[in-house]
Order: sequence, then structure tokens, then C-alpha cells
Amino acid sequence: MNENKNNNLSFSEIKELINLVADKNLGKFEVKYDNYKISIEGKKEKVIQPAGMNNSSQCSQPALAAASAVSEEGTAAAVAVTTKSEPCGNIVKAPIIGTFYEAPAPDKEPFVKVGQKVKKGDVIMIIESMKLMNEIQSEFDGVVTEVLVENGTAVEFDQAIMIIN
Repeated sequence: MNENKNNNLSFSEIKELINLVADKNLGKFEVKYDNYKISIEGKKEKVIQPAGMNNSSQCSQPALAAASAVSEEGTAAAVAVTTKSEPCGNIVKAPIIGTFYEAPAPDKEPFVKVGQKVKKGDVIMIIESMKLMNEIQSEFDGVVTEVLVENGTAVEFDQAIMIIN
């Protein structure tokens, strides 16, 4: 009997683990095993749309996620896995932390709706921060193609709020 057991994961076992994580659509997975740490994380890439295509729902393509297993000795293995895609267009991000509101008051119409044209400088939302209502203006001219956050939801700094094409 060999007392110096080899507890290293084989490349095929690592690949099987990565496929399992991809099948379950996990964004990030990490496991420590003896002298190994395996981390699997999805990455998103923006895809440039060919001229003539104007359908934002078909604007994205799957990106590759890199996964690696590195032992304490520095041995590494990597495998690519297909993951989610990122929407394309002009992404409006939250300039501050706070609560997103689509309208100036609960009984009022939203500042913008999907399909509506906006111009640079138009008020497109309010973010309440520290009891102050901050009107957020569009940085882009175009059409609102998607609102990514629900009304009344807390948002983080630099979080994607809507897409304008």
C-alpha cells in the first residue's frame, strides 16, 4: 500500500468540475482541496455589432470564462467554458449609491420608457441618496432599449441601470 497518496486532481476531473459549474450557470465557484485552490469565474465581453444589425436582443454573444487550478507549487491548468453575455449599447451607470426611481413621484409617469427617444441632458431617473433626490441626466442621444433595474431598488455606484442605443 502506498502511504504517500497522490491527492492531486487530474485535468479530466478539473474539466468535469468546470462543466458541472457551467451547466448550473454559477457566476463564481471556488473550492480548496489539500494543496489546491480551484476558482471558476465567468467573464463578459462586449461584442461589436456588424453594420446593418439594429436588434439589441441579438447584439450579444456568449463569452468565454477562464477557469484555473493552481497548486501551491505553481502547477496550473486552464479550461474555457461558455457563459452569459453582456448587453451592448450605451450603458447608463449609477453615478452614486442610492435608490433608483423611474418617476418623480409614485403617482407620476416614468421619466423614460423602453422605446422612447432621449437626448443628452434629458432627466432619465432619480437616485435618492442621503434623503436627497438627485436627478440623473442622460449622457447619450438615442433610444432607451432596456431598463435593467426595478423601480425602488437600491443601486451601487457604477451599476448598470439602463441601455440607450
